[in-house]
Amino acid sequence: MPSRFRFTLFPLLAMLACAPLAHAASGHYRVVAYDTVHHPIPAADVDRIDTLIFAFAHPADGRVTLSTAARALLQQRIALKAAHPGLKVMISVGGWSVGGFSDAAMTAESRQRFADSAAALLVDTHADGLDVDWEYPGHHESGIASSPQDREHFTALLKALRAALDRAGHGKHYLLTIAAADGPFVDGIDLAAVAPSLDWFNMMTYDFCNVMTPTTCNHTGLHASALAPADARTLSRAVRQFLAAGVPPAKLVPGVAFYAREFADVDPAHHGMFQKYGHYQGGHDWPQLKADYINRNGYVRYWDAKADAPYLWNEKTRRFITYDDPQSIAAKAAYVKAQHLGGLMYWEQGSDPSDELLKAVWQGLQ
Repeated sequence: MPSRFRFTLFPLLAMLACAPLAHAASGHYRVVAYDTVHHPIPAADVDRIDTLIFAFAHPADGRVTLSTAARALLQQRIALKAAHPGLKVMISVGGWSVGGFSDAAMTAESRQRFADSAAALLVDTHADGLDVDWEYPGHHESGIASSPQDREHFTALLKALRAALDRAGHGKHYLLTIAAADGPFVDGIDLAAVAPSLDWFNMMTYDFCNVMTPTTCNHTGLHASALAPADARTLSRAVRQFLAAGVPPAKLVPGVAFYAREFADVDPAHHGMFQKYGHYQGGHDWPQLKADYINRNGYVRYWDAKADAPYLWNEKTRRFITYDDPQSIAAKAAYVKAQHLGGLMYWEQGSDPSDELLKAVWQGLQ
């Protein structure tokens, strides 16, 4: 959306009315970590994280369920709160290719069953909230069932969840968030309507190009590259889209990627940026990038100054890698503060065992 829509009256009124604004305005920005790993999290890492989101619970027969093995891992995370009382631990339900949401949201009865089971799970596990990762309402790209009514049903589902969590809390405020994409992938969500039910939105501002897209790109770029088409997805465009829809800025927590996307047999123009490719090669976590790819083995690092994003090009093999690093994370943190957003989220904890990228997130938001 054009930037002139950013400060329309509705977002301003909503911003003034929402308590989370004080969180960002006070100078403290959230560091939100998705966590799927089995190994312990170093104490230094925990001290830099405000909210740890454990992934994943799953919808089963219309209820939010967590396996016995997952419960054991979750309890390891809950136990961290004893030494780190400021830490919040949430449970994320869903994930890519996980269905069951459309049916769970379909009727008042099914929504209540889903909401009550979620509240019971939080009470039972002593978690601090629920993150709903439905990818995506009204869409079936991930292979899940969807319905044209998902948009209105999702609003109703989140209202039911908010009410159920408030009843279960008995004075404790259980957090409620959603993981949301941008561009066409969010047209199944009435952003303004769901915002009052949510503490914040975890914006999946990564995977802008992947195995499903026809060209390479900055997969987690802050701004648009000079080579980007008009409809290219970026973090800043996603933020403008959500603001224009009426979401208060302090409820927006954009995401950074602790992993890379690699493409092979890439057309060589512009060092492979926004070019067609032969096949998607795969992903690389940050330690592997440093050890084997960044200015190694023929991969040369370039910086896209307009996008505020790094990328690698291997001229000999015609392979292209797009990723986040401390420099691009610092630029995103500065953008979050300039726009008075809620903080930064990242996927995911296990991709940065040396905590170099987490340090960049934390330091950038101070």
